Amino acid sequence: MRRTVLALALLCAACSAGNGAGGAAPSATSAAPALPPVPGIEAEVVRHRTDVPVPGQVHVRVTDTGDRPFTVTAVAIDSPGFAPLPPTALTAAFRPGRTVDLRTAHGAPDCAAQPEPLAARLTVARPDGTVEELRVPLAGDDLDVVHREACAVAEVLAVAGTGLTDLAAAGDSVTGTLVLTRTGDDDRAVTVVDARRSVVLDLVVDGLPLELRPGEERATAGVSFTAASCEPHVLADTKQPFVFPLWIRVGDAEPVPVPLSVDPSQQALLWDLLGRVC
Repeated sequence: MRRTVLALALLCAACSAGNGAGGAAPSATSAAPALPPVPGIEAEVVRHRTDVPVPGQVHVRVTDTGDRPFTVTAVAIDSPGFAPLPPTALTAAFRPGRTVDLRTAHGAPDCAAQPEPLAARLTVARPDGTVEELRVPLAGDDLDVVHREACAVAEVLAVAGTGLTDLAAAGDSVTGTLVLTRTGDDDRAVTVVDARRSVVLDLVVDGLPLELRPGEERATAGVSFTAASCEPHVLADTKQPFVFPLWIRVGDAEPVPVPLSVDPSQQALLWDLLGRVC
């Protein structure tokens, strides 16, 4: 379970909206009922590039479409496909026609539910001192993408997980072993078909594809890490230096990008590598 939560937190940096593979959420038999509009306020969910490295973060883009000013003092995501979180407190002043992107947290995806109907819960203060709690429909599909990607990863991790063992410094590299371990009763083949670098480190996995065959509980392959960038601004600004997407296929399904699990002691060894060569 801990591995699954970690992978969900790291997923965003590894995935692209175009993959669309997997996903455990059930197919909707009919369109979700439309939420009633809120006069004078429109909202859209957006995931900026700066949101991608931050687990559980998006923005709610709010526009004053009416003829009166107001102030938003709290915002929260409201979706059956994500665990509810307390509202994020803030202060954003609006005047007619103004649009502001409000940084907002979303909870862990619930893969047994669809994201719709999707709304933003806004606490709105009016110039006359009245305060309203509003449920504003959210346009945009960025949270649908987050939900689909996260549930695809959860589906893979319910069958097999990844890890590293025996990492050791080796000159200008760190070497070790990639371990693919069956985690449940599903006996389908699990195959690592590709491995991608992080922002600052290259990763090479020997002999890909690495297959965990039906009936097997464990498969291994040698790995090596080398510096991909020694640019000072890259090293200083990267938020996810140890996210290495492994493209994993379960059975005949399409491969899903799943982040390789790297524990804190292994991260320290990789930081030491960057310190040596950079």
